[in-house]
Amino acid sequence: MGAYIARRLALIIPTLLGVMVINFFLVQFVPGGPIEQVIAQMEGQGNVFGAFDGGAADVNVGAVENERYQGARGLPPEFIAQLEREFGFDKPPLERFLHMMWNYMRFDFGDSYFRSISVIDLVIEKLPVSITLGLWSTLIAYAVSIPLGIRKAVRDGSRFDTFTSGLIIVAYAIPGFLFAILLLVLFAGGSYWQIFPARGLTSPQEVWDQLSPIGKVLDYLWHITLPVIASTISAFATLTLLTKNSFLDEIRKQYVITARAKGLAEKKVLYGHVFRNAMLIVIAGFPAVFVGVFFGGSLIIETIFSLDGLGRLAFEATVARDYPVMFGTLFVFGMIGLVVGLISDLMYVWIDPRIDFESRET
Repeated sequence: MGAYIARRLALIIPTLLGVMVINFFLVQFVPGGPIEQVIAQMEGQGNVFGAFDGGAADVNVGAVENERYQGARGLPPEFIAQLEREFGFDKPPLERFLHMMWNYMRFDFGDSYFRSISVIDLVIEKLPVSITLGLWSTLIAYAVSIPLGIRKAVRDGSRFDTFTSGLIIVAYAIPGFLFAILLLVLFAGGSYWQIFPARGLTSPQEVWDQLSPIGKVLDYLWHITLPVIASTISAFATLTLLTKNSFLDEIRKQYVITARAKGLAEKKVLYGHVFRNAMLIVIAGFPAVFVGVFFGGSLIIETIFSLDGLGRLAFEATVARDYPVMFGTLFVFGMIGLVVGLISDLMYVWIDPRIDFESRET
């Protein structure tokens, strides 16, 4: 196992390098870099994309044919050159990429172009929202899906199985953002009841500071109820069906028939023999599921409930071409994803020692 772990750790470096190379050089061909963003704001366009969506129809294009940037009309070349030096764009792309990777290998991710804050501090600032949506959504999905999937497997073909399958299909088909809007309308003062708050992770700071520790916990749970439900509603469908199918596959095997023939109680058969084998693929995938939900926070859910998390951070950084935030978070999240993949494999071995990744057919 030690040799397998060493090989997987060694593969992280070239894999991560490949991800960074592809994304870095793809970005070079995308119009509207950070310099154009600054110039567009100074020219009163708001952002550089005004020229693409019709918002800059009155621009005299002929007057800027010889300019490097469309937004540079009226600005002295010395100012443009100064911006290039400040952003580091006075150097060739390859040199910029090598310099960036050297800093990243030392975990120096730099500062945001437009927020005057380091990338690490910016990510830490957004973590509470992502932790809330990721952790609670994953835990609730597993807490609901595993018992429900087992129950459906035991009562396969019954009315309960058919009814719950219908509910699962409906829940899976409802878009998360549409369900979020429905929750707001029904329970957040939209048109009916004002039971839950419509925005934020906690109450305003002046109210929060006056709450007791228990009051702060209740306030936090009160605020996250609707966004967590909205982000979880369709997440448990696949997990439930996976649990059911895993149990059905194990229940039909010979060792289960033998255990029942020996007179073992049904619960002993299910939870003493079947559970460990059936739950292998479900439980071993928990780290990957959690990280996927954690770092893949729903931008629409965060926007609807006015939550400032990593989903909105990634979107805003991409729109603003905030390269340090884009590539810094990509590097960190990519590295975490690769490590979690290794942890998932190790969980397979921990749950079922019969699995041996060291053995290879040659």
